[in-house]
Amino acid sequence: MPSFPHPESVTICEINRDLITAETLSDDQAKEAYGKALGITFTPIPFQSDYLVNAEDDTGVQNKTVLQSILSGSWERLFRPNSAKLLPEIDFHGISWHQHKRIIAFTSGPDQVTVCDYDDSEGKETCFLISESQRSVKALEWRPNGGRTLSVACRGGICIWSASFPGNAAPVRSGVTAGTVSGSSGIRWTLVDYLQGHADEQVTALSWSPDGRYLASASYESSSFTIWDVAQGLGTQIRRGLGGISILKWSPTGDYFFSAKLDGTFYLWETSTWTSELWSSTSGLVTGASWDPDGHMVLIAFSGSSTLGSIHFASNPPSLDAHLLPIELQEIQSLTLSRGIEKIAWDASGERLALSYKVGEKLYEGLIAIYDVRRTPLISASLVGFIRGPGENVRPMSLSFHDKFKQGALLSVCWSSGYCCTYPLIFH
Repeated sequence: MPSFPHPESVTICEINRDLITAETLSDDQAKEAYGKALGITFTPIPFQSDYLVNAEDDTGVQNKTVLQSILSGSWERLFRPNSAKLLPEIDFHGISWHQHKRIIAFTSGPDQVTVCDYDDSEGKETCFLISESQRSVKALEWRPNGGRTLSVACRGGICIWSASFPGNAAPVRSGVTAGTVSGSSGIRWTLVDYLQGHADEQVTALSWSPDGRYLASASYESSSFTIWDVAQGLGTQIRRGLGGISILKWSPTGDYFFSAKLDGTFYLWETSTWTSELWSSTSGLVTGASWDPDGHMVLIAFSGSSTLGSIHFASNPPSLDAHLLPIELQEIQSLTLSRGIEKIAWDASGERLALSYKVGEKLYEGLIAIYDVRRTPLISASLVGFIRGPGENVRPMSLSFHDKFKQGALLSVCWSSGYCCTYPLIFH
C-alpha cells in the first residue's frame, strides 16, 4: 500500500518505499530516521514565504495586484487579456542543487537567493545573495562544470554569482558592479557577471547546456529565447511561434533542447543546426518537463490532465523523429481526484518521480506524490506514497532533486509555510 501521512504529521524520509513521518520537524527525528545511516541530517531552512505565496495565489485579490504589476506591453501584444490566468500555472524553477556538492540554492524573497552548504566543515553554512541588479528573482540554476557558479533569472537580465576563497578571488567582468557576500567559513560570493536582457523584460526560465558553456534564458513576456555564450557575454535570440515561453530544458547529452509555450505548444530542438519540431497539447499548458538520465526521452506534465506524456526519440541525434506515449498515474486520478499536474521533478537516476497536482480530494490537498519509475523498455510508474510538508494548509511551491545521491534520491521542497525541506529517499 502507498504510504499516506497523517494530517497532523510531517514527512522525514523514505526507507525502501516506506515514507517515515513524525509529529514535528526535528533534527533528532531526522537523526533517528536516516542520520545515523547517512552521517548527515538536512535541517529545514526557514525563508520569507509571503511574497512567493502571494505571487502564486490565483484565488485572491493580492494575486490580481501581482499579475497587474507584472503584465507588460509585450505580454499584451502577444496574448489576449484572459491569458493572464495562465501565469499562476508556470513552474518557476526556484530551487536548485549543485551537481556535485551538497549545496542548495533557492529563491527566498522577492530579490533574494539563499545558498546553503550542507558540507561545510563548521556546520551548515547559509548565505543570502542580494544585489541592486538582482530584482524580482524568478528562477535559478547552478552552472555544470563551473565550480560554485549560480545563475539567477531577474527582471532585466541574469545575475551570475561565483564563490571564491581567501587568496583566490573570482574574476569580475569589466563593467559589472560587483556585489560581495561573505560567509562565516571564509567563502565569498561575488556577482561576477550580469547578462543584460531585452529592455526590462522579466527573465523567468533558465537552462544550462551540460558542458556549462551555454546558458538558455527566456521570458513569459516574449516569444523568443536566448542562447548565451557566457564566457563571451554574448546572446543569440531564437524564435518560433507567438506565445510566451514558460519552460526550457537542455537534454543531459546536449544534443536536444525542449521549450514550451503558454499557448499549449512545445518544441523539440536539435542543437547542431537549431532546427525544431512543433508539437501541440490538447491537455492544457505544459507545466513541467524533465529528461531521462540518458537524454533519450523527455517526460512532460500538463495542466489539464493527470496523465503524463513521454516523448521517445526513434533514432539518434540530430534526428527529430519521435513519438509520444501516455503514462497513466491511476492513483492520482482515483485517490486525489486531480485533473492536472502542477510541478514535476525526476531524479537523475531515473528511479524516483515527485509531483504536485491540482486539488481534487481535500484529504490529499498540498501533498507531493512520490513514484517509483521503471524505464525498461517503456516508462512505468508505481505510487510509493505522499510527502506532507510543515504547517497548516501548506502547499509545495518548488521542488528539485540532487543529481548525485548514492543511497537513492535526495528531494528538496520549498513549502508555502516558509521552510525549504530536504527528504532523503533511500532505496538502495
